[in-house]
Amino acid sequence: MTMHAEPGGPRPVVITDVDVPFGRLVVFFFKAGLAAIPAAIAVSIVMGLVMALLGMLFGGPWWHRGMPL
Repeated sequence: MTMHAEPGGPRPVVITDVDVPFGRLVVFFFKAGLAAIPAAIAVSIVMGLVMALLGMLFGGPWWHRGMPL
């Protein structure tokens, strides 16, 4: 696949190497892991609220309505 750049237009770029020291990668992934904890808590709260709303709209669980197994 060949790409031809138009004069004055965007030029294609190919990245061949990224040189990141191992220590900086460890710190980045550690911070990303720590940032994922409150994000997961926030997503679970939002999903819980959505599920509660859907439960109120379409009826709660069967064991609250006295239905037999």
